[in-house]
Parts: sequence; C-alpha cells; structure tokens
Amino acid sequence: MQVLEPNLLKTFLAFADGGSLAQAASIVGRSASAVTTQMQRLEDIVGEPLLVPQGRGRGLTPAGEDLVGHARRILAVHREAWLALKGVRADGRVAIGTTQDFADSGLPELLRTFAASHPRVRIELRVGRSAELAHALQTGILDLMIAMRQAPAPDEVGVLREPMMWLCSQRGLATRQDQLPLALLDPQCGFRDAAIAALDTTGRRYRIAAGSASLAGLRTAVNAGIALTLRTARFAHSGIVEAPREFGLPSVPTAEFAIRLRQDADPPAQDLAALLSDSLALAGPPS
Repeated sequence: MQVLEPNLLKTFLAFADGGSLAQAASIVGRSASAVTTQMQRLEDIVGEPLLVPQGRGRGLTPAGEDLVGHARRILAVHREAWLALKGVRADGRVAIGTTQDFADSGLPELLRTFAASHPRVRIELRVGRSAELAHALQTGILDLMIAMRQAPAPDEVGVLREPMMWLCSQRGLATRQDQLPLALLDPQCGFRDAAIAALDTTGRRYRIAAGSASLAGLRTAVNAGIALTLRTARFAHSGIVEAPREFGLPSVPTAEFAIRLRQDADPPAQDLAALLSDSLALAGPPS
C-alpha cells in the first residue's frame, strides 16, 4: 500500500484552500514548480488525477474533492500524535502574544489542542498591537507572537498571507457622503497605511471619520455604519461584511502576518510555534 506523505497532503490542502498553485506555493513556502512536482507525486501515489484544468487555472477532480476530507483527518491525527509525544513530559510556561485578529479567530482552537497535549505547561496570553508585541518579544517578555509583518526577521518560523478587503456594516453606511468615510486604528498600523496609500494612488477622496486604539472600537464604528475599514476576512463577522462593488474601492495588497519565536525559547514554546506555523497557514482566514 502506498503511503500518503504528510508534506504532500499539506501542499494539496494548501491548493484546495488557496485555489491556485501560486497561492499554495506561497502558503507552504515553496516554488510553484516544486508544488507542481509534489502534486504529480501525490497523483502517482493515489493513482488518480487530482487536479483538472479550469479556466486559466486548475480545480479539483472528484477524486481530489474526496481526498480533501481524508487529508484533513490524516494531518489532524499526525499532529495530535506528534504533540502528545512531545508534550507528555513538558512543563513550565509559554508566553504568547497575538493581535486581536487571531485571538478572535484561529488561535483559540489551536491553544485548546496544545493545552490537551501539554497539560503541565502554563499558557500566558497577551493580546495587543503588532509594535507592542514585537517589543515584548525582543525584551524577553514573550516567547512567541503572531503579528503583522513589517519586514523579514531572523526569528520567523512562519508567515501567513491573507488578502486585505474593504469591510462595512451589513446594513451599509448610515449616510451617503462625497468623501469616503474611513474607520482606522491609530498609527502605527499596516492596514491604516495600506488603506490611505490605495486611496491616494487612485485619487479617491476620503476622510477619517472614526479612529480607535483597539479593534473593539473599530468594530463598533463599522457596525454603526459610521465608516468602512480595511482588514482581512477575520474581521468580517458579527454584522460586518465585504463592501459592495458599487463603492468603487481600489485594489489592496495581501496582508502578511509573521509567527516569530524567541531564539532561546524553551521546547514547549517551540512546540506551540510549530503547531501555529503548521496549522494557521493551512486553515487560512474564516470564510
């Protein structure tokens, strides 16, 4: 019986979730040609075509669609076994910092998985802005963090890429205005910079109608219909949706989040960093 290698399944799921070989390559950190080679190897093992031409890209065959569920279960069992063996004797503490984006979406379930496999490890969680978390990591307060990436860093163990999107209240804006009303976090904020740069480049008139130091304040302003904002799909819930095309909003870049691990971190922190790097990229933002 042929063996379904975990690395091949990870790349396969990255394609299934990302929708293209280029996106899969970005998720798993390989070249597009290497991803193509991996998919060919997986098809040879399965004995069935998994990908089929679809428009300008590729889609999943019926066999490919069937494999998605199996691949998720296989990787989940593989991850649980690895964590259980690593965590059976581990103790101590792990201090993790994260932006609110991941504290609300993605991180809770992974922390639950880690706590189950490392029952003697105490988890300390800090939620804050990216700059604050980076300083806490550098000064040894944190063991690892998930925050918006400003530039490549030597302590990165994973990079998550998620499309930025314009978001507004499900009920729309409270009033129509000539200038586009924006709700933005106070400086320094990568999303703020990206929103202003995109509007300035296209010459779209705007005004900052609401500012906040926290995502909670930003969410209140957007839900009230005071303004729209720029975030990722992780922010699009509880009455907040992608802004309609009629707004004529400009294209925006992809957001990058770095998982960074303190270089002298203890083994439990290394285990958690590996879990986050392995799982968050494949899970992607909520749909």
